[in-house]
Amino acid sequence: MQIQIIAVGKLKEKYWNEGVAEYRKRLGPYAKLDLREVPDEKAPDSLSEAEAEQVKAREGERILAALKPDAHVIALAIDGEAWTSEQLAAHLAKQAVYGGGSVAFVIGGSLGLSPAVLARADKRLSFGRMTYPHQLMRVLLLEQVYRAFKINRGEPYHR
Repeated sequence: MQIQIIAVGKLKEKYWNEGVAEYRKRLGPYAKLDLREVPDEKAPDSLSEAEAEQVKAREGERILAALKPDAHVIALAIDGEAWTSEQLAAHLAKQAVYGGGSVAFVIGGSLGLSPAVLARADKRLSFGRMTYPHQLMRVLLLEQVYRAFKINRGEPYHR
C-alpha cells in the first residue's frame, strides 16, 4: 500500500523529526511512505479574512500539485469525521483492496486548508475539536496509520 502525507511547512525541531523518523521506520514493512512538505506562506500575525483566504489558497495550490491524481485523499480537518483507530484501520484496509492502494493524507498550515483542497478530499478526518500544531499532527497521524496496519494484521500493539 502507498501512503502519502502532504503537510504544509517544515519540521524544525529535532524531536519532531525524530518522531517522524521512528514511525517512518516502523511503517516500512507495511507500506511505502511518501512524506512531502510544501512551503507555508509567510504571513503577519494579524490578517484580514481575505488575506487569510489568499494564504490558504496559495498553500492549497502547492498541496494539490503534490497529490497523486489517483490517490484517495483524506484531509485532516477540525470539522471532519472523528474515527476510532479501528475505523481508520478498516478504511485503510478497504482502500487497499478496492481503492487502488494509494491513500494521501493532507495536513494544512496554521490557517487550515483551502476550499479547493477540501473539495478534492474524499474524506475529512478530525482528531477532535481541539487545534494541534501541524508538527505534532504529523507524528500523531503517523502513529495512527502505524496502529491501523498493526490492527489490520492482527499484530499486538500497546493500548
